[in-house]
Amino acid sequence: MTGTLGQLARIANAQTPEELWALHLSLMEGYGFDRVAYGFTRHRRDQSIGDAQDAMFLSNHDRSQPGFDLVFFTRTPMYRWAVQNTGACSWRWAEAERAAGRLSADEISAMDTARRAGFCAGYTISFVEHSPRAKGAMGLTARRGLTQADVDAIWDRQGDEILAICNMMHLRITHMPFRIARRPLSARQREALEWVAEGKTTQDIATIMGVSPAMVEKHLRLAREALDVETTAHAVAKAAMLNHIFTTQQAANLTDR
Repeated sequence: MTGTLGQLARIANAQTPEELWALHLSLMEGYGFDRVAYGFTRHRRDQSIGDAQDAMFLSNHDRSQPGFDLVFFTRTPMYRWAVQNTGACSWRWAEAERAAGRLSADEISAMDTARRAGFCAGYTISFVEHSPRAKGAMGLTARRGLTQADVDAIWDRQGDEILAICNMMHLRITHMPFRIARRPLSARQREALEWVAEGKTTQDIATIMGVSPAMVEKHLRLAREALDVETTAHAVAKAAMLNHIFTTQQAANLTDR
């Protein structure tokens, strides 16, 4: 257990999403999972993840394979399981659902596409969330050559460790700036939003930032456009949910890249 505690400590102390993701991939490969996909949204609506551009999606899957992105994974049977459940599930479940005739045509098509690309054995984890609008899940694909029976045996021996590490990774990364598809906020846009969140007026912000009120309005307008919202209040709320404001300077610099 000492080794697992050390791994959890390394995850807890990671300072950037890049560092955390690289560490997580290395740890999962040690358990036999060499391909990992992770998704998280705070904009869930019923069975939908909401706008995919507002979701975080991380993957080390081969991007030369068409369809292996967040949209593809929403078509798979394991996505449906993740939306409806929490915990960990063997991909054997999808095989059983298929045999019982309970998969949709689209789920079967996605499953066959995944098989042809070498996604044959693995586990899916659906995380417990504090909000009904939030949902996070992770797909762990076993390295080629391992069968689902091999993977299930690994989980029987080390599943509790793997689940603890994945949960810690999820908790840590959701407190870091999100990597989303939308254009990132600039440093001045973030600063203007932060002062709005503090209750400052446009004139107050202009004085604090040393610019004209018109320039403050421009920063706020561009922030609204980047976040695809209509009002500044919504921009503040959305930027806060994405951890794009009130971050450390190191994390803030990363969101500008």
